[in-house]
Amino acid sequence: MGKTMKMLAALLFACGSAIAAGQVASVTHNPLQRQYHEGDALVYRMNGVNESWHYTVVANGTVKKDGAGAYFEEYKWSGMETGGQAMALRADTDAFRQRLSLDPNQNPSIPDLSKVDPKLIGPVTDFMTFYADLWLANKIAALTKAGDHFYFRNPMPPSSWADGVHTLIGESSIDFDMTLKAVDTTAGTGVLVVKHVPPEKTAVKLPADWMQKPVGDSPNNWVGVTKEQNGSYTAAVGEENFTVEIKVSLADGRILSATMDNPVKTIERTCEDAALTKCGEAKPHEILRKIDITLVQ
Repeated sequence: MGKTMKMLAALLFACGSAIAAGQVASVTHNPLQRQYHEGDALVYRMNGVNESWHYTVVANGTVKKDGAGAYFEEYKWSGMETGGQAMALRADTDAFRQRLSLDPNQNPSIPDLSKVDPKLIGPVTDFMTFYADLWLANKIAALTKAGDHFYFRNPMPPSSWADGVHTLIGESSIDFDMTLKAVDTTAGTGVLVVKHVPPEKTAVKLPADWMQKPVGDSPNNWVGVTKEQNGSYTAAVGEENFTVEIKVSLADGRILSATMDNPVKTIERTCEDAALTKCGEAKPHEILRKIDITLVQ
């Protein structure tokens, strides 16, 4: 369900702790390093499949530099379509800007999702996930040649996509299994693969006793609770694994394309109360999401 509201900030502190503890190797060359040039334009087209919902949307970005001299990419979202038909977005969408950066020395910024049209929360947070994964690889700087691998145990609290209105709880807890899959100097590209895997011990908030039993082979690391219009609650818990593959330009470190394959194996119940104690029968529900982005300009 969009991965991370607090992931970028959490990763910043997590990486700082890991580096301080000597868990990250010091290297002299990082082929994925981002080189920014103020004024550069980047336009990405995102295709998304979220169960039965298929959509496309465009993120128009510009490289900017703030007063402290730090570079960042600022994106405006537009042109959302489903089934070839334009989707109306909230009037304030035109004013929303998403700030992202691949500079490992910058504090990642997190958008205020209360100001985002609900239809855009998934795209905005999935886009953030692509950047967070590459940002983390740049921060760790331990992947220098094809085949290099690094496993990062995330010590930070679970990421959340809850908006507090419709989605009351939305959390996932994952570790990062990173591999520099390929470095093609002829094509000028590198390929980073990041597997998001359940940690040995999950930290997600499981508000009801029935949510404790593992749905898959690992402790439950995904939970979602939504309030429906009729006053009922839909509660689900389960196991999430997802794989991100990012193609990067070796010339300047920009993302050329990326894919995300995100299955979530859950059980779901409809409940009468917010405490999730008066619930119907548990039904298996597998959430299948596939996201891809392509740099078109």
